[in-house]
Amino acid sequence: MKRTIGGREVNAIGLGCMNLGHAYGEPLSAEAGARLLERALDLGYNHFDTARIYAGGKNEVMLGKALKGRRDQVYLASKMGIFVEGGKRWIDCRPETIRAELDKSLAGLGVDHIDLYYMHRRDFAVPIEESAGAMAELIAEGKIGGYGLSEMNAESLRRAHAVYPVTAVQNEYSPWARNVEIAVRDTARELGVALVAFSPLGRGALTGKLRDPSTLVAGDLRLSMPRFQPDNWPHNLAMVDRLAALAAEAGVSAAQLCLGWVLAQAPHIHVIPGTARIDHLEENFARADWLPDAELVAAVSALFAPGAVAGPRYSAAAQAQIETEEFA
Repeated sequence: MKRTIGGREVNAIGLGCMNLGHAYGEPLSAEAGARLLERALDLGYNHFDTARIYAGGKNEVMLGKALKGRRDQVYLASKMGIFVEGGKRWIDCRPETIRAELDKSLAGLGVDHIDLYYMHRRDFAVPIEESAGAMAELIAEGKIGGYGLSEMNAESLRRAHAVYPVTAVQNEYSPWARNVEIAVRDTARELGVALVAFSPLGRGALTGKLRDPSTLVAGDLRLSMPRFQPDNWPHNLAMVDRLAALAAEAGVSAAQLCLGWVLAQAPHIHVIPGTARIDHLEENFARADWLPDAELVAAVSALFAPGAVAGPRYSAAAQAQIETEEFA
């Protein structure tokens, strides 16, 4: 299934590269990461998404090595704006920072051009118009093909787009994270902006393969997320099991149903599931041309109606750096 982003036709299912060495479980070795990325390229993945923050830049280096000799096959995206040091986390999207971080990403990836460059989060201390203007300058210089926004709301999308057309907005979207349906999904479609859905598998929860979050390794990002906490997890796992039953009836895996459900919402939507396992990589792409019918889409939507999932997406501290619209 092909869809367009930044004027480029790509497979609607891309690869989110965070899992290779950041946030979820033990980081892959350079050799294991190379094998996974090579397999992704061979399968037909041609939209790869990384970020400067992932593993302190090591993720970009790993991806860049895998793309040597195959760069022209790939629509390449990276992100800037999140910084962590000494236990402190902050957002910086000042024009000078955008430019400096891009130079680091270009060097890490070993390329002279990134197709899509995102602001990873909204910098509330900098007018979005100033950040968008900096991105426009980089496009004019040929360093990036287009720019995007991540975890931002419809108002910021409109404001940035008025300065220079936004290529994509990347927000979380899955059956259990439907905030984009409040405004961003339709605003993006109105403006001709691609919506790139990250975590379309609910950070792995919706696949049904995670049964007990207490088994996650220390440092796994999900251990700090309310939906994976003991007070909320049993309720959410029961919903995941009902999703698995719907998938089985349709002859697909729960992961394939989730990806199909997101893509069925609108033709401007892309998904970038991430994984550190080749078997999951293959599973996610195996039904790339399949979409659930309207009845199945409606059944999944009803199961995960807004408010049905126990717990918010983020902890209070993390939510303070998120600008997306939230359900009451």
